[in-house]
Amino acid sequence: MTTLHSLLELGSTPTERRRDRAVRLSLLTLAALALASCAAYLLYDVQGSWSYALSLRSRQLGALVVVGVAIGVSSVVFQTIAGSRILTPSVMGFDSLYVLIQTVFVASLGGAALTLGVVERFVVNAVLLATFGVLLFRWLFRRNSRNLYVLVMIGIVLGAFFQSLAVLMSRVLTPDDYLTLQQLTFASFTTVNPTLLGVAALVTVAGLAALVPMLRQVDVVDLGKDNAIALGVDYHRVVTRVLLVSVLLVAVSAALVGPMLFLGLIVANLARQVVRTNRHRALAIGAGLLGAVICVLGQFIVAHVFGLTTTFSVVVNLVGGVYFIILLLRTTRL
Repeated sequence: MTTLHSLLELGSTPTERRRDRAVRLSLLTLAALALASCAAYLLYDVQGSWSYALSLRSRQLGALVVVGVAIGVSSVVFQTIAGSRILTPSVMGFDSLYVLIQTVFVASLGGAALTLGVVERFVVNAVLLATFGVLLFRWLFRRNSRNLYVLVMIGIVLGAFFQSLAVLMSRVLTPDDYLTLQQLTFASFTTVNPTLLGVAALVTVAGLAALVPMLRQVDVVDLGKDNAIALGVDYHRVVTRVLLVSVLLVAVSAALVGPMLFLGLIVANLARQVVRTNRHRALAIGAGLLGAVICVLGQFIVAHVFGLTTTFSVVVNLVGGVYFIILLLRTTRL
């Protein structure tokens, strides 16, 4: 079984060993915090039937962990290959495309959109989102002259285009259909289908398994395109594969609970501050653990402090928006 020790070998010099021990301590602390958060979410203030409460909360907890891990890991590796700490997969238009897909559902089916099977709706959302990403990347990397900055610019333009279409279509909906649309487009962890959660978890595990062997090459890509090529890394192949895995993870997350615009931004940047290393095996583990902690504690606060008067996605977008502005003011380049 792969252990934390085998993933994070100690360096050869005293300075490197001290640094690596600090990284392992940070990861162990995050792991302990994640376990404590999960236990608190499951056991705190249980009223009535324990079997019913644990069954419901375990499904919610599973969704929180899947989303936190998927978004955290995908955001960290995406930021590395994009060469910027303020970019996440959301800038590629995924959140806007998700909203547009739900708007088309409601405009076509009306209130019957909610009666569509959750698994069928999940498959449609995930396939459309993943297909959008695959087609975009194949087009962008068909020529060597295309780069990730072109990807970002096209993602921003497409995101604005999808959002405009969704707003235009929503204006012709009836009030009842508009309320239906709001239920579909706001991220929710309160009602999670067990079958849907199982499929999302399997796809997420498969995506992470595909990503792990590439993390050492991502370390080299972090040195820059020219340096990576000089060191023998097939830069375009590595970048394309990592981007495709990121697309898969973000698509599954959005299809499971809805868009979480700034969650990846918060998790990825906090992970780099907590886990102070450039090794992406450690960063990926830290981002996954931190994503799970933020999602679980965030939903815990929403449920037990705010009494479910708001949603976790609203809180994340509020905090993340402020954090994004702070990062923009502090950073010297995009």
